[in-house]
Amino acid sequence: MAAPAPVVEPVAVVAGARPAVRGVLHRPAAGGAPAAGLVLTHGAGSDCHAPLLVDLAAAFAAAGWAVLRCDLPFRQARPHGPPGPADAARDREGLRGAAEVLRAVRAGPVVLGGLSYGGRQASILAAEAPGLAAALLLLAYPLHRPARPTELRTDHFPRLTTPTLFVHGTHDPFGAVEQLEAARRLIPAPTRVLVVRGSHDLGYACSGGPEPGLATRVVEALEALLAEAGVRRA
Repeated sequence: MAAPAPVVEPVAVVAGARPAVRGVLHRPAAGGAPAAGLVLTHGAGSDCHAPLLVDLAAAFAAAGWAVLRCDLPFRQARPHGPPGPADAARDREGLRGAAEVLRAVRAGPVVLGGLSYGGRQASILAAEAPGLAAALLLLAYPLHRPARPTELRTDHFPRLTTPTLFVHGTHDPFGAVEQLEAARRLIPAPTRVLVVRGSHDLGYACSGGPEPGLATRVVEALEALLAEAGVRRA
């Protein structure tokens, strides 16, 4: 007999002047209480339906997590195009709201995660609000713009007290693995780097697709980080 499938349902929460939370909630199989929660958001050129995010959400839900993959406010405002400089603060408020929505449907640690721009905003929010997240999952963190390796986006790292897992491609033009290894030492909290085959897309744009079992490896790596940091799941 097949195991019960995780529950997937749309989410739309509007709360006054605060950014709306819109996305898709993945819960463990019916009857199963989530052990932890993950807010998962996208990069500058995509949305919450990016294949990487869908695969990760399914893998985490299968492992007993509740996952909210959501669109940042800039993407809710316009379906195409990157965010502007004025969008960043509101996008972080959107992430804060998503964490609150996730806490309302489960008890236990909540992790903030995001791809590229989404991960960068999650990390800045965690530096601004220590204790908001139990950990960070930063997918293809954009250390710098392509061809500008000295303009690092790490000013907030020394204020980041949140355990952090980086998932990084072997040939990412937004930052070499060696640069990331050096940058993570700026963070005064447990950190890990999971290196995967691929560029800034983590292999999803390659002709052969991502590495087999990538999503499962990310789940295992994040759970290992939580254990190292002493974060208890519900």
